[in-house]
Amino acid sequence: MSAPQLVVHRDKELMAQAAAARLITRIVDAQASRGSASVVLTGGRNGNGLLAALGAAPARDAVDWSRLDLWWGDERYLPDGDPERNVTQAREALLDRVPLDPARVHAMPASDGPYGDDVEAAAAAYAEELAAAAGPGDHGGVPAFDVLMLGVGPDTHVASLFPELPAVRESERTVVGVRGAPKPPPVRISLTLPAIRAAREV
Repeated sequence: MSAPQLVVHRDKELMAQAAAARLITRIVDAQASRGSASVVLTGGRNGNGLLAALGAAPARDAVDWSRLDLWWGDERYLPDGDPERNVTQAREALLDRVPLDPARVHAMPASDGPYGDDVEAAAAAYAEELAAAAGPGDHGGVPAFDVLMLGVGPDTHVASLFPELPAVRESERTVVGVRGAPKPPPVRISLTLPAIRAAREV
């Protein structure tokens, strides 16, 4: 994981533009050195603002979108296409406007999918997908993500790891089902801290 660095911007629009520029640079560098890049997206206003800024950035064409793997740090366990799902919002903000390889867009399961209301089984399936994508040199059962983006909620939650809930103390599993989240909806899927720490840059 990268060393902490604090950069303060004047407003959220400038922050989104600056973060998008950094993300483009990281993706292009990873693709130049390893042939492909792997990014974990985050939801929320800032995450979607960053995606919109990335879509508007002139340098976005430097990215080879067909060689980019996209994962999610967490997801609201709602039906596919629900406007509150992070993947739905990301598609609207950017993903439907760039030439991604659909096989490389790794959305977390939806509540109307094969796992029904069993969020734990859905989380285990996503963990298996991550493990299958991990290379021989990767550690912890996940790919070594080039960039993993996180927002921080007012209660200090990252991904869907909320203070005082058991998921924040998970030390073995890479993905967990979350029930009783204080921010609606209460049922979610989240990467855990061991998976987050496996990223090259957070």
